[in-house]
Amino acid sequence: MSLDTSLKAGSKMRRTRNVLKRSERIAFLQSEDRWAEGQSPIGLPKVRVVKAVAGKKKKTKKDE
Repeated sequence: MSLDTSLKAGSKMRRTRNVLKRSERIAFLQSEDRWAEGQSPIGLPKVRVVKAVAGKKKKTKKDE
């Protein structure tokens, strides 16, 4: 049986995930100082996922 293309390994995933794991959400909240030690990991606030956009290369001017 073949594997569906949408179920490939996560390291090969090219698009940004819109849902984070609990540990990833806690790490993000800690980086923004919105997480207090001893706080319950259940019922975490929503975290916006920032999509990384590749910048366009600037054209270099040729010297004449």
